[in-house]
Amino acid sequence: MMRPGLALPVDKVLQKFLTYGQHCEQSLEELLHYVGQLRAELANAALQGTPLSATLSLVMSQCCRKIKDTVQKLASDHKDIHSSVSRVGKAIDRNFDSEICGVVSDAVWDSREKQQQILQMAIVEHLYQQGMLSVAEELCQESTLNVDLDFKQPFLELNRILEALHEQDLGPALEWAISHRQRLLELNSSLEFKLHRLHFIRLLASGPEKQLEALSYARHFQPFARLHQREIQVMMGSLVYLRLGLEKSPYCHLLDNSHWAEICETFTRDACSLLGLSVESPLSVSFASGCVALPVLMNIKAVIEQRQCTGVWSHKDELPIEIELGMKCWYHSVFACPILRQQTSDSNPPIKLICGHVISRDALNKLINGGKLKCPYCPMEQNPADGKRIIF
Repeated sequence: MMRPGLALPVDKVLQKFLTYGQHCEQSLEELLHYVGQLRAELANAALQGTPLSATLSLVMSQCCRKIKDTVQKLASDHKDIHSSVSRVGKAIDRNFDSEICGVVSDAVWDSREKQQQILQMAIVEHLYQQGMLSVAEELCQESTLNVDLDFKQPFLELNRILEALHEQDLGPALEWAISHRQRLLELNSSLEFKLHRLHFIRLLASGPEKQLEALSYARHFQPFARLHQREIQVMMGSLVYLRLGLEKSPYCHLLDNSHWAEICETFTRDACSLLGLSVESPLSVSFASGCVALPVLMNIKAVIEQRQCTGVWSHKDELPIEIELGMKCWYHSVFACPILRQQTSDSNPPIKLICGHVISRDALNKLINGGKLKCPYCPMEQNPADGKRIIF
């Protein structure tokens, strides 16, 4: 969403560009038509072998003057747009902090060299995940970043199969799904069935001459009969209309091209889960989260400087306030200690007591009295050492 202070200048510039483009196109078309007519008259005079008349000389002079005036007018109008673009730049300066690096103190993060290495690695991973392999390799060479082949291999395989799917080639994806069948079943994935279904639909789309081949291929559905019985019945029923044409049958939805987009999404999700990769690159997620968090952090920075309480934010694993990023950015369970009302962390993990209640380690240490711990929620006394760390 564009800031209110930017919307008006940007709209004005866009409208000026649109108006200028239309005026420029119309003026040049009229000029070309005028020059074309004059050229035809000169060619006609040359064919007749007559000398250049005074009238044609005058018309040529007027044509040259008209060309010059038109070019000057277009150049002047184009120059006026520059001032509007300049006003947009000034509006951006007014509405945005030009220096956002100072939002967080350098002492909070690692050294600059370490930051640069982490950023370069995040960019390379993003490029690999987006299939821009040559760009990633070039960046590795220019930045002298060493990337192991084991790190690259999953991305290379993933992009090779996705490129084949975009070209409607199911072979590589089917080979991969069959070779990873057991692990996909453990994830409750239906990827292999969907690939076989899409291949079966392609055979149906080829017409009656592929009917026997489609019936033979239907044997691949046997392992999935229990979980996908209804979908298999629909595909078998479509064979009745094969000679009449599936396009005009109740099963025309099987030919929808959206199945290819769906299979690409399913393969990406399941393959990333199987290979231990995130569906979205960490760089894109971090960038989107930063766009949400940055305005809040800038306000916090202003308040901290105004109240001169710079020691409030000194840890790199937490923020001074909670920033809501939305459900899309929830990747794991979060536990807040019911005693201290603080979110647990690696340095302050959740601890399960013998009675079954869970508190943070800091809360446990504060509740110890005389070497004993009394649960704050029930009367059971216990040894603090009996508490067990929980990993969600």
